[in-house]
Amino acid sequence: MKLKAVIFDLDNTLLDLMRMKSYCIDAAIDAMIDAGFSMPKKKALKILHSMYDTDIENQKIFQKFLRKTTNKVDQRMLAYAILAYRRVKLGFLTPYPGAKQTLITIKEAGLKLAVVSDAPREQAWQRLCALKLDDFFDVVVTFDDTKKHKPSKEPFLKALGKLKVKPEECLMVGDWPERDIVGAKELGMKTAFAKYGNINHTGKKIADFKLDKISDLKSIIKILK
Repeated sequence: MKLKAVIFDLDNTLLDLMRMKSYCIDAAIDAMIDAGFSMPKKKALKILHSMYDTDIENQKIFQKFLRKTTNKVDQRMLAYAILAYRRVKLGFLTPYPGAKQTLITIKEAGLKLAVVSDAPREQAWQRLCALKLDDFFDVVVTFDDTKKHKPSKEPFLKALGKLKVKPEECLMVGDWPERDIVGAKELGMKTAFAKYGNINHTGKKIADFKLDKISDLKSIIKILK
């Protein structure tokens, strides 16, 4: 069946979130140490990274970190951490190379575009707008729209309903095989694994296509059109 729409995951598919988070975390730890935090930086980074690994969207992560490591939340240290994180974030919140041109090509092919993200609504929109990619998308579905994370069918069904396309008329692009790819395939969508955004997975050969870079989508669109 003819392709009519492409759905993208957001983090580590359109933008290198983990790279940005890593730089921000490093700056936040440095700022807390400058404010009097006494733990060695290497140990502090290990703890904070492990906390992010289990809850990457936690907006109170520094409060939790300070309670975990000092048994209290020092407001001065917290302020230093948040300010450093935000300052660095602005400089590293950028799309993957070729992302904008790839989206232009997809639009010129007459296809609809959507984002299905596990991020909260506010964070997802902030990232899209910071990347200046928001105008490309006809539909944006976030965690707040269904209260379900991928691979639940609900976020995908929400996007398909708003796009007014059938699953077999849609291609899902994502970096997380167990969430993005599995969830989409169960509905009958075509899938493309964003290998460039996930250094820890091989895609487990479950996706229909594998992308070494986001611009690889251009040739796949030609095949499916």
